[in-house]
Amino acid sequence: MKGLLIYTNNIEEVEAVGSTALLRRAGLQIVTATFEESKTVKCVYGTNLEADYFVNELNLDEFDFLVIPGGSYVVKTYQQNENMKKLVLDFNNKNKLIAAICAGPMFLGEAGILKDKSYTIFPGCQRENFGGKLKQYHKTVTNSNIITARSVAAVTLFVNEIVKYLKGYKAAESFLEKIYF
Repeated sequence: MKGLLIYTNNIEEVEAVGSTALLRRAGLQIVTATFEESKTVKCVYGTNLEADYFVNELNLDEFDFLVIPGGSYVVKTYQQNENMKKLVLDFNNKNKLIAAICAGPMFLGEAGILKDKSYTIFPGCQRENFGGKLKQYHKTVTNSNIITARSVAAVTLFVNEIVKYLKGYKAAESFLEKIYF
């Protein structure tokens, strides 16, 4: 299984690096890519990360799932970011897994794919027009091909839900046992 994880300026470090590392630890292939002008992005707390690719260098059909970390960039760009909207809609239209954490689900809401789904999101990031059923106090919510997580504190649980979705319950259980969660 091959996943695409998006890097962008002002991304939340732990959600980006933690998700990447834990997904790889679970045996999933993760490629990082960016829509930015440089592969080097500056995270919300000053850490620089280097994406593997620019998104336009990739054949998106080769990916089984998409991971969208949160960060302050989401709140500032979710309504105008046509690249993310197209990416989310492409994965959703192909019924591929989309996993978004913290403010990341705002992109899903803006694309209209939360309307009939339960989801969680960082407190204060929900919007009336997203529709769906907000489960604010859940750390993670899985609904159809969508996994959402509430905050940076839920990174391990978020990754575990991705592993469970892609590899099954036993693999997810084994993943948690190996990190002594």
